[in-house]
Amino acid sequence: MNDALTPRPNTVLLQAACLWILLALVLAWCLVGLAYRVDPLPALFPGKYTRVLQAHLDLLIMSALLLGFYASRVPLPWPSSWAMAIGAFTNSSLFLLMALFPTMDPSIEQGPHWSQGVYEVYQFASLSLTTFGFASAAVWIFRGTRQRPDRAGSEDRQAPGAAGEALR
Repeated sequence: MNDALTPRPNTVLLQAACLWILLALVLAWCLVGLAYRVDPLPALFPGKYTRVLQAHLDLLIMSALLLGFYASRVPLPWPSSWAMAIGAFTNSSLFLLMALFPTMDPSIEQGPHWSQGVYEVYQFASLSLTTFGFASAAVWIFRGTRQRPDRAGSEDRQAPGAAGEALR
């Protein structure tokens, strides 16, 4: 049997992590270009440099979380997986939006702007989606690690070196 053709659970987590890592690399190069004032980057990111850096770091952190959940090998319900994949991007994009549109950045002193309301709705939706995805997956995995009464002590009776096999 070809292992490459065997469907794997949570593939969307792996795919999303790869996409967000690629986006983080693009932002890393944008940060270099911003530092050297390469046109048109300062015009593209008129907001704070630190917001681009925050978006870059958040994409990397979210990708690491997605990879960690994927590595658990615990099949997750599809709503959890998709919420994590989408939420990892939308959460990071909050910083990117502030770099692209400084009127959305609450740390910049300015008068009221219509985009602030749109940003707040997007922020609430993103944080809710991300929280649902990661919290439900964490609970799902935690519940899967609890010993069942019928299997209590079975891990202690395994031969040395077989513990890794129990995870597969």
